[in-house]
Amino acid sequence: MVRLKRTFSKLSRGLDRLEEAFLCLLLLGMISLAIGQIFLRLAFASGFIWAEPLLRYLVLWAGLFGAAVATRQQKHITIDIASHLVPARLTPWLVVLLNAFAAMVCAALTYAAIIFVHNEAAFDEGRQLLGLASWQLNLIFPLAFALMALRFAAAAGRKSRGPSPDGPV
Repeated sequence: MVRLKRTFSKLSRGLDRLEEAFLCLLLLGMISLAIGQIFLRLAFASGFIWAEPLLRYLVLWAGLFGAAVATRQQKHITIDIASHLVPARLTPWLVVLLNAFAAMVCAALTYAAIIFVHNEAAFDEGRQLLGLASWQLNLIFPLAFALMALRFAAAAGRKSRGPSPDGPV
């Protein structure tokens, strides 16, 4: 059992590193592309016609993927009014409830995003960017919301078992 736990922990850390590396590459690509566009405009009064739409998609990917990373690290935006209204002994249960609620909201958003991507694919009018259809570029919506739903659900499960060494929240 301990060996399995250790293997799962190593795999989880590896996936975390891969996720962070992918996010860093996204940001590096965005910055490089934007600087390249600026240089081409200033130096040659030209640029790549595909760069601006690609940058918009990269911003979406970076923002939503960044939100998934923030959810994993439990550094997402929270509204902390309710914890001030309940007694301290109920705060751990409130955290479980809020994580479960956030998981359900993200699951609903995942479902809506799947419908959105499906409709994009069904009614695609040949819109492509660098050989990718618009529905393919929009896959980040269901992927990110599903990942956030899983992470909120996992946090609710962890918190329901009691305090962890990570801290109170």
